[in-house]
Amino acid sequence: MLQHKGTVNLETDRLLLRPFRVEDAEDMFSNWASDPEITRYLTWLPHRSVAETENLLSAWCTLYDDPRIYLWVLELKSTGQAVGSISVVDRSEQHEHCSLGYALSRALWGQGLMTEAVRAVLGFLFREVGCHRVQAWCRVENPASARVMEKAGMTKEACLREIYKTRDGDFTDLYLYSILHHEWETMEKGESRL
Repeated sequence: MLQHKGTVNLETDRLLLRPFRVEDAEDMFSNWASDPEITRYLTWLPHRSVAETENLLSAWCTLYDDPRIYLWVLELKSTGQAVGSISVVDRSEQHEHCSLGYALSRALWGQGLMTEAVRAVLGFLFREVGCHRVQAWCRVENPASARVMEKAGMTKEACLREIYKTRDGDFTDLYLYSILHHEWETMEKGESRL
């Protein structure tokens, strides 16, 4: 059975993962939510204004009283700026698994920051919440997202053919990645010996 804790603060070498605040709207808008290059792989359109982002964050902030909500902003420790997000986008209580979604400022791509964030969230979900399995998908046209999952220790399970309909109306394939609790533990033990 999952032991929900809610969106608690998590920390990596370079990031603070914390609940969103409405005051993050300016950073979110300028760093990732308005960028069509980032949102082209996501399920939502680029935001057109800071007000749109602020309205979304106002709604999200009301969700944090629910301990089943996991929705973090990624704050860069060196600047205090909000540069991305990571969240549990769905879960199964019965089968003790969940799925992750994430986005990061394009200016910070290729620096390993999202891998840090994914690993922190995986550790939390396995150790604290008690997940048996964590999974994530990415479009096949987004190899950078696939690399994040691989570097975080996840395994590519499948290519789901034409399972996702893009905003343009085209069907595309998704890669499915996952990691199991015992795999995470083995990986963590191996790294602690380095």
